[in-house]
Amino acid sequence: MKNTRWQQEQNAIKAVQVAFDISAEAQKVIKQEALANNLNPPDQIRKILGLSYNKKPVRPRLTVTLKDEDFLVLAARYGLDPEDQAAIKEKVVEELVGFARKPR
Repeated sequence: MKNTRWQQEQNAIKAVQVAFDISAEAQKVIKQEALANNLNPPDQIRKILGLSYNKKPVRPRLTVTLKDEDFLVLAARYGLDPEDQAAIKEKVVEELVGFARKPR
């Protein structure tokens, strides 16, 4: 088992991340297809190219990088302690869900 894990790690080291400069419209289509297929964009690209990919549905997550000053702004917005990052994250989730539910 240890040998198999070592082999997987060696294979991962050999992998190369490649970035593609394609139009914003093409990127949008690929990202929308990925969402429709419950895939992340890299797995959608692998699927399009006929390569193996992770067929398990991805956990639906959104990420954003928040700096200390961002937590200060959000704490003031929500009337929370800037140190209570868990409460701030909870309010952010509520706001994002509310945004998504608004009619477009």
